[in-house]
Amino acid sequence: MFESGTIWVVLALVGIIIVAIKTLVIVPQGFEYTRERLGKFDHSMPPGPHWLIPFFDNVGQKINMMEQVLDVPRQEVITKDNAMVAIDAVVFYQVLDAPKAAYEVANLRLAMVNLTMTNIRTVVGSMDLDETLSKRDEINHRLLKVVDDATTPWGVKCTRIEIKDITPPANLIEAMGRQMKAEREKRANILDAEGFRQAAILKAEGEKQAVVLAAEGNKEAAFREAEARERLAQAEARATAMVSQAIAQGDVQAINYFVAQKYVEALKEFAASPNQKVFMMPMESAGLLGALGGIAELAKDAMQRQPSSLPPGSPGAARTVPRVPQS
Repeated sequence: MFESGTIWVVLALVGIIIVAIKTLVIVPQGFEYTRERLGKFDHSMPPGPHWLIPFFDNVGQKINMMEQVLDVPRQEVITKDNAMVAIDAVVFYQVLDAPKAAYEVANLRLAMVNLTMTNIRTVVGSMDLDETLSKRDEINHRLLKVVDDATTPWGVKCTRIEIKDITPPANLIEAMGRQMKAEREKRANILDAEGFRQAAILKAEGEKQAVVLAAEGNKEAAFREAEARERLAQAEARATAMVSQAIAQGDVQAINYFVAQKYVEALKEFAASPNQKVFMMPMESAGLLGALGGIAELAKDAMQRQPSSLPPGSPGAARTVPRVPQS
């Protein structure tokens, strides 16, 4: 009797343990479980311990409530201009409503993968190849809006969709490389042409400034030369007037002034001639000395007449020396 009673106690303890295991459910952090009573959804269980009624309640779905990453496999897509590109993407999503994620869609991850792939074909198929390669942000934004609106009834929030890679065919990559090289050479040629153009403009401006400055210099030199000639002409006119006045007063020696002046100028021209450095010519020294003597007599007469205009006895008046007639 003792042995059979012990067996019954052991069996009772085992039964109690099995019932406890069946009735006690511990939900880990970051998850939510759904409880089903007699096969029908009753409520969701947040993280922590929960008790179930044996043989009536059971755990339905274990839903991960943390943000998850879904890898979208690579697929080939035809763009608007009939270019074939290979695209793969990644989706970040989070379940906000566990019952909807458990019972509104059969396989959440598979449904989201197919939904994303389909919309990638739709979005990229409406864009040219250049737009597809350069407007990733626009593709991501359009995909996020479409997929998020479609997954809202499933209790899922799509937080971000990113295109990982866009790979054109090899022949397109080669053509794009040649196009990029041609574009860079074009820009380089344009920059060279702009440099030559700017240099030519600066050179022309410099030559223009040089011509203007040279013209200004020539103008100033001509003005100075004309002014000098005018003053020389005035001096010649005054000298001629003085000589004419002396001749009118009966002083014949004044004529020798012009003769001596021309004589000295002619000798100066002979001396400055580049053809010959040494020249010989017959010349009467008495004629040259007589001409120079006439100039001296003219100057002497002028100096003697100048003080006579002053009143006699003034400090500046000189005594008049009687002129001795020459034999």
